[in-house]
Order: sequence, then C-alpha cells, then structure tokens
Amino acid sequence: MNKKIVHDALVLTAFTLVLGFILGAVYDITKGPIKAAEDATNQKAYKAVFHDADSFKKYDYDKEKANKLVAKLGYDDTIDDIEEAKKGGKSVGYVITVTAKDGSQGSITFSMGIKNDGTINGYSITSSGETPGLGLKASEKEFYSQFENKNVDKFTVVKQKPSSDDEIEAITGSTITSKAMANGCNAGKAYFNSELKGGK
Repeated sequence: MNKKIVHDALVLTAFTLVLGFILGAVYDITKGPIKAAEDATNQKAYKAVFHDADSFKKYDYDKEKANKLVAKLGYDDTIDDIEEAKKGGKSVGYVITVTAKDGSQGSITFSMGIKNDGTINGYSITSSGETPGLGLKASEKEFYSQFENKNVDKFTVVKQKPSSDDEIEAITGSTITSKAMANGCNAGKAYFNSELKGGK
C-alpha cells in the first residue's frame, strides 16, 4: 500500500513538473507576440491623438505620486503611462494614458493627447468593457470629437446641446460612460496642469 502511495505521489510530481515546464514554454513563446501587439495598439493610440508628432518617448514619472495627486483632486482614475510627443526632436506635448474606473461596465483605458499649451487633441480608447451600442459609443467620432482641440481645465457632461467648449453632450442612454470619459480626461488634464504644462 505504501509503495502505491509513493508511486502515485512520484507520478503526480512528475506530471506537475512536466505541466509546469509546458506552461512556462508556452508563456515564453507567446509573451513576445502579446507584448508586440500591445505596443502596436498603444502606438496607434498615440498617433491618433497626436498626428503632428513623429516619435514618442516614454516620460519618466512617479506613478504612485501621480495617482495620489489625481486622487487628492477628487478623481478615482489612474495615470498609467506618459509619453512625450516629439516632432523633429522637439517636445510638442504629451500622451497621457488614463484608466477611468467608473465606466458603466468597468474600467476604460484610453490615451489622451495634450499639447504643451494645454490644448487637448482628443483621446483614443485602448481597452473597454462597455456595452456595444451604448457605452462603447464613447469610441465613436460623434462622441470623442467633442473633446478635440479644446483648451479647458475641466469637462462637464450635459444632456442637451453644449453651449461652451467645456460641455460634453452625453451619449444617449449612457450618461455613466460619458461622465467616466469626461472625468478621465479631467484627471489627465489636472495632472498635466500640475506637473507637465509648458513642457516642463
């Protein structure tokens, strides 16, 4: 009986080791293509919100400090990445990647472009769990174009036609997502105003 237990234990151990090796090998094989796909998605988003830039350089910032700052300003969102947008080697602004935590179906991650003078070029969503036909309309031009070429410190969501640059007309039936995008952009702009404005 004891021999059978030892035998079964050895078989199980061997099986676990082999399975672990296979999983490790699969991870090593797939991590490169996955990273490449993520990088391609991000580069596409950067270019979408900063057409003028010819290159993007990762900006060194303190993520924990950044998120404490936006939290102190009243936002639940996080600053996930900052890229310095360059044209001919000169800084023309920044691409700030934000995760808005208060979407109707969860978090929405997007990149927003901001020129050195504070003008917001717009945003490009890179990850969202929002409902097609409702919250997912945040990725459609009719909605996101409202954020383009605006130099305001804070957006407010309204249900009627906007009467000023800082007003964003909500997506019909999806006010929560509309507010999540506005708040996310507000968080990114607030961080920019505090730490980056003027190409610091």
